[in-house]
Amino acid sequence: MPYLRTLAAAFVAGLALIAGASAQELAVGTIGASSDSPFFIADKRGYFKDEGLTVKFIRFDSAAKAMAPLGTGELAVASGATSAALYNAVKRGVTLRIVADKAKNPPGYGFEALLVRKDLRDDGKIKTLADFRGRKIAISAAGNSEDFLVDYAMRKAGMTIKDVDPVYLGFPQHIAAFTNKGIDASLSVEPSISSIEKADQAVRFLGVDEFYPNFETAVVFYSEKFIKERPEDAKKFMRAYLRGARDYLDALNGDRLTAPAADQVIPILNEYSFIKNPAVYRAMRSHYVDPNGMLNVTALKDAWQYFRDAKMTDGSVTVDQVVDPSFAKWAAEQLGPYKKKDEK
Repeated sequence: MPYLRTLAAAFVAGLALIAGASAQELAVGTIGASSDSPFFIADKRGYFKDEGLTVKFIRFDSAAKAMAPLGTGELAVASGATSAALYNAVKRGVTLRIVADKAKNPPGYGFEALLVRKDLRDDGKIKTLADFRGRKIAISAAGNSEDFLVDYAMRKAGMTIKDVDPVYLGFPQHIAAFTNKGIDASLSVEPSISSIEKADQAVRFLGVDEFYPNFETAVVFYSEKFIKERPEDAKKFMRAYLRGARDYLDALNGDRLTAPAADQVIPILNEYSFIKNPAVYRAMRSHYVDPNGMLNVTALKDAWQYFRDAKMTDGSVTVDQVVDPSFAKWAAEQLGPYKKKDEK
């Protein structure tokens, strides 16, 4: 299947990136996005060191390329969206587990949304989801959770993804596609959304937080090798990760990084992520991360069902086989209930 060929093609490149990590270091795969904030905050503030851990961040240009080295244990930790390729890889023996939440879309957290080309909205050609029929919609990749979300949204208008014309483009390419009128709509994420809106090429139509509240957009993965060979370190890593997640939440005012704590958090993100403009962090809508790492397993199962129904996977590997919430549960119990720092 094409998803597996993608993972196989990335394997050698992934190993080359990881080669610099020592045996004592934990290799952590990231894409350098703002949703990796808990990792970055935990590292900068010494939370991993507090646990006796040394991490080495390995940058990948897509989460899918981290899956193969994660499965071999060359990476201990990675993160990203679920996909058909994930379940197919597990079926082939790529051993990994989904262990914690990394990004959700609760109501009011609009960091992922359907956008519509501005001229089509201004002319009244797209007013409702029913008007998406036959339209070209940019989606980040085939067979991932965004594929499912577009299908889910279309079903609210009595359609499916088969009734639109998917155009598979990475998020950074969406702005050019809107400008050139190569697409009519997109499912985009921040900071691409802010860039597209600033360029006045498209307008927000419907947030994922509106049509599928609390969807599990991205998760944290552990390699099975890490779990089996270093179980105590796997617990400690999660405790440090959740400390970083809670610090990130302290910096949020709704879905904006504008709380007082943001003054200390934004410089960390500016240092570690690929976004190097502090103003972008304050302007864009930010994601939510569960302070206890709790996963929306129902959302994972809904996406899995779509992959199965679309025959992208045979369904032999289930969500329950891949999910292991025990590390997040342990870490949350150790840290106690979360309370925002500016709350009295």
